[in-house]
Amino acid sequence: MTHAAARLAALAEEVMGAPLPLRIRAWDRSEAGPPGAPVLILRRRRALRRMLWKPGELGLARAWVAGDLDIEGDLYEALERLAGLLWEKDEPTASRSARLAAAWKALRDPGTRNAVRDLVALAGPGLPPAPPREEAGTGRGPLHTLRRDKRAISHHYDVGNDFYELVLGPSMVYSCAYWERADTTLEEAQRAKLDLVCRKLALEPGRRLLDVGCGWGSMVLHAAREYGVRAVGITLSEEQAAYARKRIADAGLTERIEIRVQDYREIDDGPYDAISSIGMAEHVGSVRYAEYTRILHRLLVPGGRLLNHQIARRPEPDEEAYHVDEFIDRYVFPDGELAPVGRTVTQLEEAGFEVRDVEAIREHYALTLRRWVANLERSWPQAVRLTSPGRARVWRLYMAASALSFERNRIGVNQVLAVRTPDSGASGLPLRARDWRG
Repeated sequence: MTHAAARLAALAEEVMGAPLPLRIRAWDRSEAGPPGAPVLILRRRRALRRMLWKPGELGLARAWVAGDLDIEGDLYEALERLAGLLWEKDEPTASRSARLAAAWKALRDPGTRNAVRDLVALAGPGLPPAPPREEAGTGRGPLHTLRRDKRAISHHYDVGNDFYELVLGPSMVYSCAYWERADTTLEEAQRAKLDLVCRKLALEPGRRLLDVGCGWGSMVLHAAREYGVRAVGITLSEEQAAYARKRIADAGLTERIEIRVQDYREIDDGPYDAISSIGMAEHVGSVRYAEYTRILHRLLVPGGRLLNHQIARRPEPDEEAYHVDEFIDRYVFPDGELAPVGRTVTQLEEAGFEVRDVEAIREHYALTLRRWVANLERSWPQAVRLTSPGRARVWRLYMAASALSFERNRIGVNQVLAVRTPDSGASGLPLRARDWRG
């Protein structure tokens, strides 16, 4: 009798037209595939049912989160080997859609129908189990309403501050660090990023800063402590706000910093001298982005600066065909969207901003993510206790896959410095590039 792993390897190659790049270990302990390669472990037959009922990324993600499927060996290498089959983001969306359509058509062809039937038989009887409980449910209806955005933010951020402490380390900064050298510490690199933002915004004592999407308060704390500003930080996460307020109280800065649970659309106490938006704009969505830029422009004094730090995707030949990554949307950032940096710059300009500098730092995010993954793996049993096995698996997969995406230029991250230039045309910036204080 043929063992399950050998049957799976042969059937997968027949359906996909190429051998699996990973070794397979099946539920019956049999193995097949290239020696020395990372091992794709199918712990239970239902992993196969999940993948058959939702072919592609979502079925694999559900099997991974549920623990029905695992990787033995180097996770980064395994993801690289799978990328060509499932996650090759440098392939245009139109080409990916055509390739997936061709594969789906092939499943109906007589030549592969028997292979599919054999896969179904190997998976065992019955429907796939329900999706893991970690899968988000933001509800139906229009995207990016106040209620839906709050629910989406809660799904990602309200999973326990103790868990985030394990992953992020003492800095508690959940965005790309800024590395002077690759061998520096994560905390030093995050401090360098916060200081870079403060310098680009030309912060000085007495100036008023708004931090949109303030997280656990690291930016406002650094700006108030090191640059003497008065700061307001806003977040939609109750857990983040409580944590930030305690940090601020412990630092003796409650007179200079205010933390609010508030949407950017609800801010009515401008103007501010400077605005930082670090890793928040990805949650805004294309349907709201023009509104977002107009609101930030209105909230600044003439001559005020905005630092918009945002992940960007590569432009698509057919932008209408662009679709959000299913795993990220269901398990990580519900309703999140990435835009090309050119579109971001255009929309800032259309809102009235003068864009003065764009700094691309995608390699920095790859280094940051690899440090976060290492933190998570080092404290794995505790991370599982603080959240759930499925949640810890979600974070490990998304951070490792994201690190590879930044390294391979599938996505990038940019700091865009923009000014609400007054009618006089005096921007307040220096003649010499990147001497931010003027």
